[in-house]
Amino acid sequence: MSQVERVLGMIAEQGIQMIDVKFVDVPGMLHHLTIPAAVIDAEQLTGGFAFDGSSIRGFRGIAESDMVLLPDLNTAVHDPFVEGPTLSLFVDVKEPGLKEYSRDPRGVARRAERYLRETGIADVSYWGPELEFFIFDSVRFQTGPDASFYYIESGEAHWNLGRGDLPNNGYKVKYQQGYFRALPIDDQTNIRTAMTQQLQAMGFVVERHHHEVASAGQNEINFRFSTLVDAADKAALYKYVVKNVARSYGKTVTFMPKPLFRNSGSGMHTNQSLAKDGVNLFYDPNGYANLSRLALWYIGGLLYHAPALLAITNPTTNSYKRLVPGYEAPVNLVFSKANRSAAIRIPSNFATPKTTRIEFRTPDPMANPYLAFAAQLMAGLDGIRRRIDPTEAGFGPVDVDIHHLPADVLATMKTAPASLREAVNALKEDHEFLLEGGVFTKDLIETFIAMKEDEIHALETRPQPVEFEMYFDH
Repeated sequence: MSQVERVLGMIAEQGIQMIDVKFVDVPGMLHHLTIPAAVIDAEQLTGGFAFDGSSIRGFRGIAESDMVLLPDLNTAVHDPFVEGPTLSLFVDVKEPGLKEYSRDPRGVARRAERYLRETGIADVSYWGPELEFFIFDSVRFQTGPDASFYYIESGEAHWNLGRGDLPNNGYKVKYQQGYFRALPIDDQTNIRTAMTQQLQAMGFVVERHHHEVASAGQNEINFRFSTLVDAADKAALYKYVVKNVARSYGKTVTFMPKPLFRNSGSGMHTNQSLAKDGVNLFYDPNGYANLSRLALWYIGGLLYHAPALLAITNPTTNSYKRLVPGYEAPVNLVFSKANRSAAIRIPSNFATPKTTRIEFRTPDPMANPYLAFAAQLMAGLDGIRRRIDPTEAGFGPVDVDIHHLPADVLATMKTAPASLREAVNALKEDHEFLLEGGVFTKDLIETFIAMKEDEIHALETRPQPVEFEMYFDH
């Protein structure tokens, strides 16, 4: 049975009323188009659906806006958040004639997988992103020429311990003491379970869920690793599911890296490895932390290109409010075994030929997963191609708590960019590695940089509330 026949069979047998196709724009925001199942036929499933690309951020101008959404029939799952039985599919964005479109993030991820095979280094890469998020009871914010504010409400928050205008049982999450807390302190266990069950129903293999470190509802749900494009699909779908389940509970979710002062931010720790003919190329029982020389070269590429890479993996002005010393923030561009204060950690819980991998801890969940995973792969492959030894390049290993090292030792370590502007400037200077194999294009990189510079300008030209506190009465 062909995939077209399988999907048409699902529509007929399961009483599907709507087909919902999903894709992300260049920044990573999810979009969708809904088509009544009654008008779907084999020709549309293989020929795609027309849409206006000029209305999507980072895509085409109005004079060349005709584009096509081509369904990936392997991604069909039920969408439980809309009325009427609905089948959801991810799509590739194509130019007329179904030609590849250089700015389609999913297309970039596909080309990265293809380039990996063409190098002969490996035939598959595996990706296990860990997306953290906050669940709030409500949020209000507004920006104008005369006012700017945000206000977050959370029943878990320690700052609400003295309130008497709502039920208050005294069980609050103290600052930086939320990790793995049990009920009744962790009052979001049930909502995470509901999220987990919905993810499972949509094909995820969820391995665990728990409360994270920060106060006021920081959470994490881990799902099993997969290949690059599939893991990126799952990351996009994960955010969709988590937000919509929270909405059904009357709550709201944010993947902002740093929504709260004095609390840890949310990361997207990204586990990754390469394999060939079913063999994990990162494993060597005689190497440091059971890593092969190839894995160390891969690490060398990631850390060498990290300043530029962070413009893609940490793509918001808010991202760099997380990347500050303390709060377990991986600001130091070093690698280490089992050390969460390093940018790259080699997990040592279960060091076997199957599980050996590296964990890049710097990325955050505001990243477009297709671009972020592809860019990391390209950096790692460049490290392999150039045989960048991370130790010779000054990236460690550093097997001590970096946060408590003397200042003179810390001063010798390479660090992550301190702002989005620094990261974008680094990307301007260092992006040739992304262009190998036509994975990224100059056009896409220039478009991405222009969008990020608009965001930087928006922040830098507006007064911030804390500036009034610091400077108003001077």
